[in-house]
Amino acid sequence: MLDRQRIRAAFGAAAQDYEGLAVLQREVGRELVERCIVLEQPPQRVLDVGCGTGLHTAALKQRYRKAEVIGLDLALPMLRQTRRHSRWWRPLRVLAGDVLQLPLADRSVDLVYSNLCLQWCEDLHAAFYELRRVLRPGGLLLFSTFGPDTLRELRAAWQAADDAAHVHRFLDVHDIGNAVMAQAYADPVFDVERYTLTYTDVRQLMRELKGIGAGNALAERRRGLTGRSAYTRMLEAYESFRVNGRLPATYEVVYGQAFAPQENRPLRDRRGELVQVSVDSLREQLRRRRGG
Repeated sequence: MLDRQRIRAAFGAAAQDYEGLAVLQREVGRELVERCIVLEQPPQRVLDVGCGTGLHTAALKQRYRKAEVIGLDLALPMLRQTRRHSRWWRPLRVLAGDVLQLPLADRSVDLVYSNLCLQWCEDLHAAFYELRRVLRPGGLLLFSTFGPDTLRELRAAWQAADDAAHVHRFLDVHDIGNAVMAQAYADPVFDVERYTLTYTDVRQLMRELKGIGAGNALAERRRGLTGRSAYTRMLEAYESFRVNGRLPATYEVVYGQAFAPQENRPLRDRRGELVQVSVDSLREQLRRRRGG
């Protein structure tokens, strides 16, 4: 289980210095913006889920100047940082909210963009349900998330030190694909890229992870301080990965895109089951649309 309050607090604490440290997040986000090229028509409304400081929200606004671009994030201090990217002639709208319960109307968005956010959602079925709910028929979902090989060196080093959960668990691309398919998205495409960052020592890596808010959010994590002996064993175990004087940290990035199905495809619930709607309910919806 993930502790969402801890996630919110960690990213809030990281907001001030986030952009200076989040090198990989910037690169992946830039690549994801470039993938918007698959859209045949410019969107009227864009939602950036997990927008952080708004760096890529601003890039989306630059790309789609006539669109309403909304940045949404769980952490209020992150949203306050978006002001550095907003301009009076190209303002950014921001919302505090959770991808698991988006504060937006059904079928109200043409493009949903989400850069390295979904790995913080334990219930992917619920997340993809919400993303589909707000997308208009034919709207595009573009996302990136971390795969299971992410931080594999750090995970292995901690496993050699003790049996506690120290590193976040990341979902496999097959689990991600299953959650997308369960919501009947059209034409899903996934690909995986691996990035390796290198560090002089493990402490530098751990300071960076803390500095961007990407700590251990597992509810079953060990509370309190880790013992010095276990920490020393972890440092020694990580040394076995050193190459050419540097310690690597692997990041497996899963890129995905899919389109919201057209009107005739039924909406599924958060578990992927078909939503049952009564005839009377449909008639009432039609009556309201017709104004009486």
